[in-house]
Amino acid sequence: MSGIPTVVIAAPSSGSGKTTVTTGLIGALRSAGHRVAPFKVGPDYIDPGYHAVAAGRVGRNLDPNLVGEDLIRPLFAHGSTGADIAVVEGVMGLFDGRIVDADPAAGGPDADPIGLGSTAHVARLLGAPVVLVVDAAGHSQSIAALLHGFLSYESSVRIVGVILNRVGSPRHESVLRESCARVGLPVLGVLRRDPALTVPSRHLGLIPAAERSTDAIRAVDAMTATVGGVLDLDAIVAAARGRRHPDGPAWSAADAVGEPVETVGATAGSVQDGEPLVAVAGGAAFTFGYAEHVELLTAAGATVVGFDPLTDRLPPDTGAVVIGGGFPEEHAAELSANDRLRADISAHAMGGRPIYAECAGLLYLTRELDGHQMTGVLPLVGRFGSTLTLGYRDAVAVTGSVEFDVGTRATGHEFHRSTVEPAPSASGGPTNPAWAWRDNAGRSGTHGAVSEGVHASYLHLHPAAHPGAILRLVRRAREVARGRVAGRASEPPVPSVDSTRR
Repeated sequence: MSGIPTVVIAAPSSGSGKTTVTTGLIGALRSAGHRVAPFKVGPDYIDPGYHAVAAGRVGRNLDPNLVGEDLIRPLFAHGSTGADIAVVEGVMGLFDGRIVDADPAAGGPDADPIGLGSTAHVARLLGAPVVLVVDAAGHSQSIAALLHGFLSYESSVRIVGVILNRVGSPRHESVLRESCARVGLPVLGVLRRDPALTVPSRHLGLIPAAERSTDAIRAVDAMTATVGGVLDLDAIVAAARGRRHPDGPAWSAADAVGEPVETVGATAGSVQDGEPLVAVAGGAAFTFGYAEHVELLTAAGATVVGFDPLTDRLPPDTGAVVIGGGFPEEHAAELSANDRLRADISAHAMGGRPIYAECAGLLYLTRELDGHQMTGVLPLVGRFGSTLTLGYRDAVAVTGSVEFDVGTRATGHEFHRSTVEPAPSASGGPTNPAWAWRDNAGRSGTHGAVSEGVHASYLHLHPAAHPGAILRLVRRAREVARGRVAGRASEPPVPSVDSTRR
């Protein structure tokens, strides 16, 4: 038994068309009657949103950097439950991964040519075959040399076919096919140059599907029709059946958290007798999150309720709030206009009730973002800028919080163009840094803020790697529910800011 049939869609470099091909392939397989489990290599939150639209089920991430090698196959098995085929979209170029300091005892810098957390790394862990998407716009016969290099670079990665993207003319296609045949790689599909297949993007990549709603559905339908019409689906499915590793035990949120927080008289969507309620921000401004987060919260005994900070109030009797990543800078005016929710969040924090925030959530907790009034929970000011901060971070907790003890180590990911700094004439409760880490240049520093029950920083963590933090958050939410259960504030004053709204 080789496990669920699986194919990995990779490329020689970023920008080759992996997302378009993967999304179209997923949609085409679904249209053909398959139950498709979609995955994305790396920390990307956006591509899985398009995969989910195409597959009709949640898209998930596989990132050895964030969760470790040992969790990749269990998380894959969990995400594949009920499917008959899995499609994994790669990240960057096939072998591109995190560069770490070489261990001379392990054979020096050339001991493993596969980057940590790369597409090739995940394909090897899964034993899955790889199909390369090549942007053929600038290629002719030399594509054979490119493919020969990828085929011979690392024998543990099996490349079984190629999809040619942005092909110009029938003559161009003929030359490319002959060149692929020269190195023994079958062509599994040919896509012509088509601007209509381009997904709109902004400063951090593609615009999330959750923000585009009906436009995203139309884009996925177009990808499904166009890509599905040119791919050899039968050959791709046959290749996927050549996966070499059997499926092992699936990851379980219940097993990860152990015994859930005790609940009494719990019913779905309600709070009874101290049942902890955790409110998770969503909507267009907060689209970044991993599916395992809600699964772990639920397994830990919480009732999870989503809310949209653009339009909603904080749910009554909220014990804890989770605010993940997204694009608050694109929705700053609308977030500011919902002053009743801002007051709810402020009152929640002032009551000592926990808030866990990552990246966009950190910005929402500041006094202001680009001159727009935010919740004022933290005495900080957020600004959008032109410099991209990007990369994995090996962090250590430097202040104890609801979720983490001092000294806790975690690997996370930064991805933002904004900055935060102390607000002028800052007032309010004191804050301490959440994490310390070294940046890409090797400079050490402290980051984020911990204050009372608030833990906020730019660091994105994968919750499956930190189930204990989830359990601790739910326990604190239960303490709130069983102690002084506070509904949302009646109408507390809106937090003040230090500059006028633009």
